[in-house]
Amino acid sequence: LFAALSVHQLAAQGEMLYLATRIEQENVINHKDEEGFTPLMWAAAHGQIAVVEFLLQNGADPQILGKGRESALSLACSKGYTDIVKMLLDCGVDVNEYDWNGGTPLLYAVHGNHVKCVKILLESGADPTIETDAGCNSMDLAVALGYRSVQQVIESHLLRLLQNIKE
Repeated sequence: LFAALSVHQLAAQGEMLYLATRIEQENVINHKDEEGFTPLMWAAAHGQIAVVEFLLQNGADPQILGKGRESALSLACSKGYTDIVKMLLDCGVDVNEYDWNGGTPLLYAVHGNHVKCVKILLESGADPTIETDAGCNSMDLAVALGYRSVQQVIESHLLRLLQNIKE
């Protein structure tokens, strides 16, 4: 049954044992599917914390981007998977990496109303002034969607930045 699944499907479903065997036998840890997604990207998009950790420990490259410039970080942020977001940031991924739509991890976290992710990203240096192709930054998006908690996190962050500049 599992032999028929791709490494991407195994990663997305959290099938650690089969995934580990396949990666060891076939050296496919950074193998891209038709959309340019790696097993790490699939695991990040599906909240598979243990799989993400395993893949990173075994040499998965968290910097790889999909065909639309999607990143494992953006995929995790869009779903609010804070543990995965922290793991990827600890690997030194670009917190402001943008995709072809002008989306950044912060914008995806805001769009999903993922307050904890927004806070983690801002604390890690995410730029709240980056705009989408439509000319909308993270604060604009939070206001437009009515996400008051996200808006407050961004406002607090911006106020801290302004206070640091004055000092």
